[in-house]
Amino acid sequence: MRHIKKIFAIGVTASLLLTSACTDLVNEERDSIVLPVTTDGFAKVNVPSFLEAAYKDLSAYTDQNNIYALGQHTSAEMIPPTRGVDWGDNGVWRTLDAHTWDATHSAVLNAWNQLNQRAYRCNEILASDANPQQAAEAKFLRALNMHLVMDYFGQVPFREVTQGVDDLPNILSRSEAFDFIVKDLTEAIPQLPSKGPSTSNTVATKAAANFLLAKLFLNSAVYKSANPAGPYTFANADLDKVITYVNAIEAEGYKLEDNYFDNFKASAKREIIFSAIEGSPQNRWFMTLHYGQNPSGWNGFTTLADFYDTFDPKDSRFGVPAAKNGTTYSGIGYGFLFGQQFDDNGKQIIDSRTQKPLSFTKDVPLAGAATDKGIRVIKYHPATADKYILMRFGEAVLMKAEAQLRSGKAADALATINSLRAKRGVAALGALDAEAMFKEIGFEKYWEGDKRTVEVRFGKFVNGTGSTIDDEHTVLFPIPAQALVSNPNLQQNTGY
Repeated sequence: MRHIKKIFAIGVTASLLLTSACTDLVNEERDSIVLPVTTDGFAKVNVPSFLEAAYKDLSAYTDQNNIYALGQHTSAEMIPPTRGVDWGDNGVWRTLDAHTWDATHSAVLNAWNQLNQRAYRCNEILASDANPQQAAEAKFLRALNMHLVMDYFGQVPFREVTQGVDDLPNILSRSEAFDFIVKDLTEAIPQLPSKGPSTSNTVATKAAANFLLAKLFLNSAVYKSANPAGPYTFANADLDKVITYVNAIEAEGYKLEDNYFDNFKASAKREIIFSAIEGSPQNRWFMTLHYGQNPSGWNGFTTLADFYDTFDPKDSRFGVPAAKNGTTYSGIGYGFLFGQQFDDNGKQIIDSRTQKPLSFTKDVPLAGAATDKGIRVIKYHPATADKYILMRFGEAVLMKAEAQLRSGKAADALATINSLRAKRGVAALGALDAEAMFKEIGFEKYWEGDKRTVEVRFGKFVNGTGSTIDDEHTVLFPIPAQALVSNPNLQQNTGY
C-alpha cells in the first residue's frame, strides 16, 4: 500500500465554471484554499470560523448542477430536455443524460473542485487547535465530501497542509480511500453529540456518522471491487455492519413521519438526521416548474414515463393534489405534476408560448421538447420548505432492508420494507427480491440526488434509460482534464 499522508487536498486550482447564469444560484468559488506557510510549515486557522464555513459549504449540494447533476441527471429518474434554446447550454445537460460526458465536462470539473475544496477546509481545521468535538465534526465533514470523490471518480488526491503548492498530492485508490473514510468516522463517533430528531439537525452527530457508515458499507462491494463495473460480491460482515449502524440511529429516537411529504417541510423533525445549515432547497422547484406557474420556474427537468409508471397511485409518495384554495403557491401539488395545471385560484394555466392550456405529458424528448412536455416533480414545496436534507431516516430504513436481503435474511428484509410501506399508505408486499428492493428505493428516494450510486450497486447504470454509450467505463466519471495536467500522479480512468 502506498504511503498515506495525514491531510487531504486537491491537486488542481481552477475557478468554478458556470454552465448557465440564468439557471445556477450558487456563487462562484475557488478550489482549495492555500494559506500562507509559516516557519512551522503551516499557518493555523481559526477553528470556529473555519468549521462554521465548512458547514455553510454544504450549500453546494443544494444546486441543481455539479454534485447533484452527476448523482441524479445520469440516472433513469430524470431527463433534462432542451426546449428551443432553453437548457441547451452547449449540450452539457444532454451529455449527462446520454452518458457521453468526457474529461472536459463542466459539471465533472466543478464537482471535483467543490468536493475536494470542502475536504481540504476540514484538513486545515484538523491541523489547527481543534478541541475533540471540533476535530470529530471536521472528520465527519471531510468524510462526507471525500466519500463522493471516491464514489464518483474512484481515486482521491491527498496532501499535507504543510506541502507547498508545487508539491504533488499522493493518490488514494478507491479501497484506500474507503478505509480512510471509515477510520475518520469511527474515530469521530465517540466525540460527536448524541442527538435525536430535530427540526435543526445541522451539526454532525453520532446518528449522522452512523448513517454515512451504513451507506459506505452498503456500497463496500462496489468500492472494493477490482472491476468498478462489477460483478460485486457483498460480504455478510459488511452488510451486518449496515444493520448495526441503522439500529444505532433508531436507538437515538428517529422514526418515520406519519405523512411522507412532511419530511420536506419546515416542520419536519422525526426523520431529519442531517441537513444543510445554509442553502435553500429552492432550486428543486425552480429547476422543474413551468414559466407560467407560481412561482415561475425555469421549465427544466422532468421525470420519465417508465419511472412514473412504476408507482402505485395509492402510494402517498406518488403525490398530493394542489389545494388551489387561493393561498400563495397553492396551485402547486406535491410529488408528480401530471396533466392540466392550475393557478392558485383553480383557474387553468395558459402556456404563454403556445396559448394553449398547460398540461404536462408523459412523453418528453431529450431535444426539441415543447414547453409542456414532461412530468414535473415537487418534493420541496415553495410554500412549506426551508431546509435541504442530506440524511433522513427513511433512507436508513431502506439501507437496513437491502442489507438484510443481500445477507440472506429475506423475511427480516420483507418485514422492514413492509413497515416502511405501511407508513407510506401502500399495501404490503408478499415477497421481496432485488428488483422489488430497487423499485422501493425509487419510490422513497426519487430525485434526492444519489440515484446513480443506487443504479451502479444494482447493476442498472450502464444500460440506463436514455444512455447512448452503454459501456462499463461510465460507472466512474473521468478525472477532469485540468486535474490531470495539474497532478501527474493522477491517472485517467479507463475508457476516457
